[in-house]
Amino acid sequence: MNIIVTGTLGYDTITVHNGRIADRIMPDKIHQISLSFLVDTISDHFGGTAGNIAYTLKLLHTDPLIVSVAGHDFDRYAKHLQNVGISREKITIIKNKRTGHYHVINDLDNNQIGSFEIGASSFADTLILPHPKNREENFVVIAPTVPEAMKKYVDKCRQEKWRYLFDPAFQTGSFSGAELKKYIDGAEILVGNDYEIALIEEKTKWSHQELIQSTAITITTLGGKGARIETKKEAIEIPPAKPKKVVDPTGAGDCFRAGFLAGYLRGFDLQICGQMGSVAAVYTVEKMGTQTHEFTIDEFKKRYEENFETPLTL
Repeated sequence: MNIIVTGTLGYDTITVHNGRIADRIMPDKIHQISLSFLVDTISDHFGGTAGNIAYTLKLLHTDPLIVSVAGHDFDRYAKHLQNVGISREKITIIKNKRTGHYHVINDLDNNQIGSFEIGASSFADTLILPHPKNREENFVVIAPTVPEAMKKYVDKCRQEKWRYLFDPAFQTGSFSGAELKKYIDGAEILVGNDYEIALIEEKTKWSHQELIQSTAITITTLGGKGARIETKKEAIEIPPAKPKKVVDPTGAGDCFRAGFLAGYLRGFDLQICGQMGSVAAVYTVEKMGTQTHEFTIDEFKKRYEENFETPLTL
């Protein structure tokens, strides 16, 4: 299986506010927000949606091919990818730009406020998805990056009849209702958190049932409450796996996607795939950073069985 992972590559600067963001927000002043937070810790890590998803796919013995862009400061990240065995063949370096950079504040409730410096990602729409040797064995992950690039990737998948997962995430608001309808209709899997799924319904004017009927699989991630996987015939509630401790929620959604896909592309049933996503997600929330967690296949299987009381064959 050739798994192409699009999206961003970037450096993450993660800070922790020892309080609650909600305590600083006045609902009647939402139109003129001006906030500043004292933070207790700050750390730098490797990140980006493509990098995060590919990293956990690799831990689960699934070989991803990253199609993305990076800047002149990518050397450290490139060595990291080399060390974990992820190909850099389809990563384009833009020499006069910095690699993207994500700045985020986390609070005690695991809420986040972040911003992403686009940097080299502004050139993502110049990339061309590689042709597989066997079209039927191609699967493309369209993770959030600049909207024009996402549109181009979806159009290519639809034209070539490639299977793809559509993950608009924080770019959901950048697409028109008509565009969302078009891209979801051609997707094998749609994924988003509960806010993003609600926003899709608002922009498309679809009811939830109409959304479910528009694609084969719809996944709604629910943070610490797990996830819901819906098809035209059933709805599967996925309970959360139990973290040993919660350190940093950054990247949990990316890990869930990787865990789900590592099962899905092996042909596992959706319940198992979702539970694999839940287990993958807790590994990253236990560590600061999105690519700092590690596990062996045996450790992952043991963690799965501890949480769901059934064995996992990998």
